[in-house]
Amino acid sequence: MNTISVEELKRKLDAGESVNLLDVREDYERAAFNIGGIHIPIGKIQLFETDPIKEWKEKEFVVYCRSGNRSGMAAMILQQAGYQNPINLTGGLLAWVEKYGEEI
Repeated sequence: MNTISVEELKRKLDAGESVNLLDVREDYERAAFNIGGIHIPIGKIQLFETDPIKEWKEKEFVVYCRSGNRSGMAAMILQQAGYQNPINLTGGLLAWVEKYGEEI
């Protein structure tokens, strides 16, 4: 599985690069803090309810969660479902907050 650090992702976002983001946390977590992108909780990913990202089958996209565990699991599930380029955000938003001081 491919990974990306919070520093690499922040550089891309700050440079204005087009980055596809997938947040796999629960609704209440997303409401508290997010860095954007499409929101599909991990439970829906496990049920293959992925219509909002069906056009990403061959595109690169970053999957994130609170710590990187759920997003890693989601990336593996998506790969098995035929998505070619999911990238897990190492450390998730906890690493983001630690590095950039934003609150979750």
